Amino acid sequence: ALFSHMFNKAREWGYTDNPNPCAGVKGYKESGRDVYVSDELYKSVWMAAEQPLRDVLDLSYLTAQRPADVLKMSAEDIIDNELHITQNKTKQRLRIAIEGELEELLNRLPKEGRLLRNSKGQNLTYYMFRGLFDKARLKAGIEFNDFQLKDLRAKAGTDKEEKQGMAAAKDQLG
Repeated sequence: ALFSHMFNKAREWGYTDNPNPCAGVKGYKESGRDVYVSDELYKSVWMAAEQPLRDVLDLSYLTAQRPADVLKMSAEDIIDNELHITQNKTKQRLRIAIEGELEELLNRLPKEGRLLRNSKGQNLTYYMFRGLFDKARLKAGIEFNDFQLKDLRAKAGTDKEEKQGMAAAKDQLG
């Protein structure tokens, strides 16, 4: 696909008038993951994690949002006891009531700026998060394909559906 795109651009810009050599080549269809992270698997990684990662895992699970959306959450997103989210991928807007475990978590996170920070107080970036996650997963003896960052969203949705029904899960996932 990349080579075909590059060749089409070269044709568009006048570098060649040859036909695209990729024409007729069957593309690769990638299938989605079908992994459910068990409570035991989640807990083993959580127990092996440093506190900043525990906060990320908890916030990811409790809000059922993608890693990029979780990392950008800030105290300014909390309005009238709701967490206001605009998803990066779909631009879907969500409001999540702050209650129960989510309220407990948010009470211990910073009250200004980004919610998630490393042990030095710096805003947690995706690469910091990924490094902490990989380290905790290895420490827990979990293989990469058994638990990936994006699997938390599916776990949260599935668990929400089991407890509160499909409509509640769809609402939270956006």
